[in-house]
Amino acid sequence: MKKLLLLLPAFMLFSYGMKDAGLNKKEKKFAINYLEQTRDDLQKTVSGLSEDQFNFKPAPDKWSVKECLQHIAITEDGLWKWCEGVIKAAPNPGKRAEIKSTDDQIIKMITDRSSKIKTTPEMQPDKSPYITSLDALSGFKASREKLIKYVKTTKDDLRNHVTEAPFGTVDSYQLILFISGHTNRHTQQIAEVMADPNFPKN
Repeated sequence: MKKLLLLLPAFMLFSYGMKDAGLNKKEKKFAINYLEQTRDDLQKTVSGLSEDQFNFKPAPDKWSVKECLQHIAITEDGLWKWCEGVIKAAPNPGKRAEIKSTDDQIIKMITDRSSKIKTTPEMQPDKSPYITSLDALSGFKASREKLIKYVKTTKDDLRNHVTEAPFGTVDSYQLILFISGHTNRHTQQIAEVMADPNFPKN
């Protein structure tokens, strides 16, 4: 009995550490809701579009709805592979002090269409493996479902896997929010294309 009492504080400390290793309920719920919301908004925005509407370009240097979808799909895969690599690497909590942006600031930065961001060459629509608009949408949805399932079930310590991004130091939870925000950014772009006065009626 004495041994059991002596071991109890150590066991409680271990259990407490295990409990705190992953995301808290609020963080997990927010990320899941945001991933689902941006997925649904994209699908709703492009639902029922014709081939002419998918392929319409407001100007030669502007993307069509199809090209936006191709970019969204290929970038979803690329960003998650990057994030997954950060998560699989050893945790580096010492770098948390270098994180300057809050979660809200990360979301606002990527969703702000007034600030132009040039994508990397490998994420251009013509590099996408998805040939048609519906292929791209289907590929995006499959990737997003895997990401949502991961967030729902993971016990990974996402806050203590930190990396350098072009927009600053972030943790892997913030990268997941960035992925979702990226979808929102280009759903806005699709809405801009559809608002063009020359956008086909059907």
